[in-house]
Amino acid sequence: MTMTRLSLPAGFGASAITVPRHLTPVTDRGDECTAAEAGLRPQQVATIWRHARELYRTGMNPAIALCLRRRGQVFLDRTLGYADVDQQRLLTTGTPICLFSASKAVTAMLVHHLAEQGELDLDRPVCHYIPEYGAMGKHRTTLMHVLTHRAGVPRIHEPVAAEDLFDYDRIMALLCRAKPENPGRQQAYHAITAGFVLGEVIRRVTGESIDALLDRVIRRPMGMRYFTYGLREPAVAPAENAVTGLQLPPVNAFLTHAVGAPLEEVVGLSNDPRFLDATIPAGNLYATAEEASRFFQMLLNDGRYQGQQLFHPETVRFATGRAATKGGRLDRTLMVPLAFSPGFMLGARALSLYGPGTSNAFGHLGFISIYCWADRDRDLAGALLTTGKAALGRHFSALLKLQMAINRHTA
Repeated sequence: MTMTRLSLPAGFGASAITVPRHLTPVTDRGDECTAAEAGLRPQQVATIWRHARELYRTGMNPAIALCLRRRGQVFLDRTLGYADVDQQRLLTTGTPICLFSASKAVTAMLVHHLAEQGELDLDRPVCHYIPEYGAMGKHRTTLMHVLTHRAGVPRIHEPVAAEDLFDYDRIMALLCRAKPENPGRQQAYHAITAGFVLGEVIRRVTGESIDALLDRVIRRPMGMRYFTYGLREPAVAPAENAVTGLQLPPVNAFLTHAVGAPLEEVVGLSNDPRFLDATIPAGNLYATAEEASRFFQMLLNDGRYQGQQLFHPETVRFATGRAATKGGRLDRTLMVPLAFSPGFMLGARALSLYGPGTSNAFGHLGFISIYCWADRDRDLAGALLTTGKAALGRHFSALLKLQMAINRHTA
């Protein structure tokens, strides 16, 4: 197979993967309906896929998985590239990939499930369920504050080693004694911390782990093969992640501020075998692109899947609707305007995370170019999963063009 090495400007710690000259040998397809069954023309599907191929050709991702549904029908379910950084194992549509922060949407829905069952109240303080959490001025922090990234603990200020991510008890002890910053009044993306708080609330309320609740409420009813926090199946090898793009000190400083560690450290942790054994509600749910889009299709269907009502329609509408919160929309962690529902990142009329004209879209991004979302206006549910972690690189133009193609050709 002829391969083309892509390189970036020297002197900036640049890196890119090797891209095959011909992409057919590194392409896999799942079960797809005809374009007509999704209310589309074949050329529209072909155009979307062409832009996905162009994204892969930038060399910023060892692998890309894309699954799109329209009118409930899977019209595109394909992968490109390799599941390992050595480019020996092809990625297939059945290979699980870490969703990173897109896991938060799933965790949020488990909390909303307990609320609709009357087992918890989103307006109650967290310390009602975790008494020790009320220390240092967090006694008024509610579950809604946590879900909307207004709990005031976007990061832990005490010394934390990377390995502490696998020490659940230590993380919870640090969070319980953390002093909040403007709780309830300021939106600041909680990359990791909120997930641990919500997972502990679930454990205290139900007496079972968040893994067990996920299995009972979503995974088994929806017939998911994976869709688990971590991946405790030795025979299954997930897709590996890779550092790509320009490695600049300011970028790593920002990532350390936002997610708690520089790029290489985050990627290294994600490939650590311990990461597969851990339960990290904010960041280590594994799924295929088809499974992720299936979950968002269920939400698009107001909580219904194959005759089963997994969530009440009112619950889904509340969870994915615009939250009535105080303060502006500038996120103090990410430093960009961003609207949150109680658990989801929302689209916008002009330009949003999901491209232009997505005022009725909801979903969640994952580190770094992972998108899982649904768009009510287009009757669309999708998942774009990538394994290249490029904070800066030449893929941004191709990514934006792919978003625009999806939106334009499914409108």
